[in-house]
Amino acid sequence: MLYLIRWIAIHLGRSTSRLILYPITFYFLLFAPSARRASYDYLCRVLNYPVRPWHVARHFFHFSATILDRVFLLTGRFSLLDIRIHNLDLVERQLAEGSGCILLGSHIGSFEALRALGISKYKLPVKVVMQEEHNETITRLLHSLNPEVGKSIIKLGKPDSLLKVHEYLQQGYLVGILGDRAVEADQTIPCEVLGEKAELPTGPILAASVLSVPVILFFGIYNGTNRYDIYFEAFAEKIIIEREQHDCDMTRWLQKYADRLTFHARQSPYNWFNFYEFWDADV
Repeated sequence: MLYLIRWIAIHLGRSTSRLILYPITFYFLLFAPSARRASYDYLCRVLNYPVRPWHVARHFFHFSATILDRVFLLTGRFSLLDIRIHNLDLVERQLAEGSGCILLGSHIGSFEALRALGISKYKLPVKVVMQEEHNETITRLLHSLNPEVGKSIIKLGKPDSLLKVHEYLQQGYLVGILGDRAVEADQTIPCEVLGEKAELPTGPILAASVLSVPVILFFGIYNGTNRYDIYFEAFAEKIIIEREQHDCDMTRWLQKYADRLTFHARQSPYNWFNFYEFWDADV
């Protein structure tokens, strides 16, 4: 099915391939109960009105649309999309200084909008730390469209992962990390997201502290039809975690990040793509 969708997207165009999103949305609405519950739970927190099934369907549709658009991003068909970049000067200044930085993102919006656009169109030195096993089939399928983008991955959880991050940062690369989803064996700290405590991984903040590099936030927001807005935000010139007050400092930085998650989730509620139980009632 994935290969069929890719073929339709490449050969029949974006308008035709978007018609497939409606049955896909309907399928997940009916046959993905855990994702449906997670969507409903999240939308109840972020929307200011009662959540109905069509709101959950819209949430699924937005996610499906960003997955489909990855085909066009990875094949360099940027003219099909209206992509607007805000505060790119933050990144340009960092590159001009010849030093790398961490681009700290999340599962709000399209991560691929930044990665493919940065590598293929703007020729930015971008590497991405990610767990390749997550959505492995989709990842492998899409990277076959653009092997150069596929080569940008630093595999998460390997013995030399942090070493590779350090090496690329020293070479002036922008290293992208998603900071809102813990993976196995991650240490986490509870932070307030959308008014309730949720566990966020300490790894990205700790890495920025240990490597002593600046951190810039980014959000690739999908705003319907073919419109994307990519936002860069200054986060920290340097993150300092004192040993004597490790937990306090870590919590402060993570909560600062969580506050930006909350802001963008409220601004673009259908862009939150964490379809699992994010808030733990026991926290």
